[in-house]
Order: sequence, then structure tokens, then C-alpha cells
Amino acid sequence: MKQLFRTTDPTLIPFAQALLQGEGIDCFEMDVNMSVLEGGIGIFPRRLMVGERDFDRARRVLEDNGIEVDG
Repeated sequence: MKQLFRTTDPTLIPFAQALLQGEGIDCFEMDVNMSVLEGGIGIFPRRLMVGERDFDRARRVLEDNGIEVDG
């Protein structure tokens, strides 16, 4: 798995997941439980991960829709 991006914005991950799923790219959200522990105040970022073979395609999909990708 490779990290696409990390964010504290609660709306960005579901939007990115919908875009990727629409393109048939599997993704996985990490650090969900950490944000639950913090009480939902947005201190700990969540990460969106994809398989290494899908990374370049996923990056293009997100960047075409205005989402900045790490690395």
C-alpha cells in the first residue's frame, strides 16, 4: 500500500474515495480510530492508501479533481 495523501479535512477523504471507486481503484482509509480517540476535533490526520500498482492512476484522478497528492 502506498499513501496518496493525509488530511484533517473530514470531507476530503470521502470525496477522494468516491472518485477512486468511480474509476475502479480500491483504496483504504487509515488512522480512522485515532481520529475517533481525539474526539473528532481534527488534530490527527487520516491517510488514504492505494495499492502500489494503482498509485500513478489514482494520483492522476485526484489531481485532475483538485486534490493534492503527497509524493
